[in-house]
Amino acid sequence: MSAPPTLAIQPLHPDACMPSYQSEGAAGLDLHARLDGPVTIAPGDIELISIGISIALPAGHEGQVRPRSGLASRHGITMPNAPGTIDEDYRGEIKVPLINHGREPFTIEPGMRIAQLVVAPVTHCAIVEASDLSVTARGDGGFGSTGT
Repeated sequence: MSAPPTLAIQPLHPDACMPSYQSEGAAGLDLHARLDGPVTIAPGDIELISIGISIALPAGHEGQVRPRSGLASRHGITMPNAPGTIDEDYRGEIKVPLINHGREPFTIEPGMRIAQLVVAPVTHCAIVEASDLSVTARGDGGFGSTGT
């Protein structure tokens, strides 16, 4: 069995929390808010929340930032761009845009788990221009064309 790929994490602030898997079978690492104080998100508003870390993804991988299901299902707190993509060559601070789809203001506290980071392999394709594409049974059937 080979060693897993390495994710290098650089804390950018003494209060930054290191991402961690919350169970042995967890797909994502929990990301924690790095804030100087609470931030309240009003219904319909978006706030960009700092995580306080930078990362170096393994070659050939991306970071997929995803909402936490509990925040989404209980409070309507999710990401407007879910999932967000972190490219392997990005070295800036990780930040998470959160939107409040709920009916009440929601407060993000310092250190709160607000998102998940899934590290996944990426395939780069050779790009070729084509005058025709292969025919399929679905064809150009779009949204809802395969049933409800």
